[in-house]
Amino acid sequence: MWLSTLTDQQRDALLGLAHNVVVSDGLLDPNEEDMLDEFKREMALRPDAVADYLELEGIESIFDSRRARTVAVLNLLRLSYVDGAFEIEEECLLKEVARVFGISDDDFAHMDNWVRRLAALEEEARELMA
Repeated sequence: MWLSTLTDQQRDALLGLAHNVVVSDGLLDPNEEDMLDEFKREMALRPDAVADYLELEGIESIFDSRRARTVAVLNLLRLSYVDGAFEIEEECLLKEVARVFGISDDDFAHMDNWVRRLAALEEEARELMA
């Protein structure tokens, strides 16, 4: 969502952050792979683009606006829920990203709640199409 609004540097960094989220719990779920492919399509990245681990130090200078930071966190939250479980490792990582971005605990909780409601609506739509 809104990934096409990111700069090229932010797109590359988001892919790295997404990689961090996916590997944080030690499991790679097919749904996570599918969402990574969806991210690449929306960001107009090559399908074979490889995501590498990204250090959190300095990412606040890459995601230099509240909008870019919000887009990043919302999409990383979506990725963390796509396998059906928000693992503690994913939560800790995303809370650290939010902290580096200067996002308050209250705003993070609000974003998390929004993504959970979105995921429920997406699941409902899939059921309607089945």
